[in-house]
Amino acid sequence: MRAKGHNFSQVSPFGEDGSVQSKRHHARRYPFVASIELTDMQSETQVRGLTSDLSLFGCHVLTPKPLPTGTRVGIGIVYRGTRFVARGRIVYAQPNLGMGVAFSNVDSRQQLILDQWIAQLRDSGAL
Repeated sequence: MRAKGHNFSQVSPFGEDGSVQSKRHHARRYPFVASIELTDMQSETQVRGLTSDLSLFGCHVLTPKPLPTGTRVGIGIVYRGTRFVARGRIVYAQPNLGMGVAFSNVDSRQQLILDQWIAQLRDSGAL
């Protein structure tokens, strides 16, 4: 269920440090289906959907009505009773297909959850 043809770094640079951008560009994405809720930080509009893939730096969200590119969002992903929360930004949007979300402002506890999910995906091939 992985969205094809999406590369977060092609749409917008992730930072001023080229090595950070390079790491994000090369971060492996894993198929990952989980419930996600995004909240537009300015308008407080909420969008719910499903993730289709996950990396250390972001995810793709399947939703028919994506938020506009550049929108800053609050993120909540729930998988098997564990909730990951962070801030992020919409880096691409395609009507009826979904949107790409880049994570930012991930605190250490939330990073641990993300790291554990990625490790499980890497070790098992899928969750």
